[in-house]
Amino acid sequence: MILAERYHDISCGHRVVGHEGKCRFLHGHNYRIHFTIAADQLDVIGRVVDFSVIKTTLCAWLEEHFDHKFLIWEKDELLPQLQEVTRDSLVVVPFNPTAENMAKYLVERIGPQQLKDYPVRLISCKVEETAKCSATYSL
Repeated sequence: MILAERYHDISCGHRVVGHEGKCRFLHGHNYRIHFTIAADQLDVIGRVVDFSVIKTTLCAWLEEHFDHKFLIWEKDELLPQLQEVTRDSLVVVPFNPTAENMAKYLVERIGPQQLKDYPVRLISCKVEETAKCSATYSL
């Protein structure tokens, strides 16, 4: 199997509801998000997809929706208070914003939506919270 990969860096905040340590507090990361794309066959040039397609679809989506924002779970008890002080920077998500859940959401929901016009699919996403800590979701 031949795959195409590209990563994109963003900065955003979150908190992990129910976490037993420091991650239960409001904080942020400089995330590095890796996208892995597959196709049933190479194009006539011999590519899975041009890397610019990943940039203009998935990376652009990250820039618009997650970069310099605060991800907050729709069930987080702090949501009403945070909406009072900083509604514009909040991204209310349907999952507790762990790296694992972010990766799964990007593969299952955002990938199909953003790549619908191309004969490729997002098969894996790796979300690095730090240089030492990451989570990967693969189909």
